[in-house]
Parts: sequence; C-alpha cells; structure tokens
Amino acid sequence: MTGAELAIAASALVGTPFLLHGRDPRIGLDCIGVLEAAFRACGQKVTLPNGYSLRSRRLPALADLPAKLGLQETPAPVVAGDVIIVRPSPCQHHLAIATAPGRFVHAHAGLRRVVEGPFLEDWPVIRQWRPHPIRN
Repeated sequence: MTGAELAIAASALVGTPFLLHGRDPRIGLDCIGVLEAAFRACGQKVTLPNGYSLRSRRLPALADLPAKLGLQETPAPVVAGDVIIVRPSPCQHHLAIATAPGRFVHAHAGLRRVVEGPFLEDWPVIRQWRPHPIRN
C-alpha cells in the first residue's frame, strides 16, 4: 500500500455519515473509523482502538498505532496519504488523512459526515505519519 492508494481510499469515504465509534462505512464512521476503513479498502486487515470519548484533555493511547499500521513518523511537508493528529480545541484530538498538500479527509462531527477540504491552520498538528510502501 502506498500513500497515494491510502489517499484514494480515504476520498472514497467522503459523504459517509458520522458515527462516534463507527467502523462500518455502510452505517457511519468517526475519524479513527475513517482510518480503519481506508486501510481495509487498501487490503490491510486492521482493527483500531475504540471506547474513547469525543473530548479529552489527554492524547488517546496511540503508542502502538504507527507500528500496527506500518506508519513512520515524518516531518512536514504533508503529502497524499499522510496521517495526522490535530488538536481542533484544547479538549479534542482528531485524525485526518491527507489527499494532497493542504487537503484532508476526516469525519466531521458538526457536519455529521466524512468530508474532504482544506487544512485549517488553527488546528495544530500533534503528530504526522507516512505509510511505508507495502505491497499486498
């Protein structure tokens, strides 16, 4: 799987309903569900953490996430397929998948669906990972 393949898989999820803890694109997805569904669409069998709250002052326990998904931490600039954790507010962390420099797919709780749009500059990037090229 390449970053470009992950970006295409994420883009295909745009319009999916938002559902906290959602893991099935037919029913609904949250931001971690978008990541899981995009990886599955690329042929990667993954099950990501669940049972977290929408708002929290602490970053969720993600220590094993990069290794589990074959991701490597990387500095900017962002390229298609990069996975980022942002902090939209002091009590919220959020995952997004880059589809191009400055554009991301993410599950938008306010709009109640998965969307693609420009990166919001006031959302600080906490972590950024890039897929290792993996062939299925």
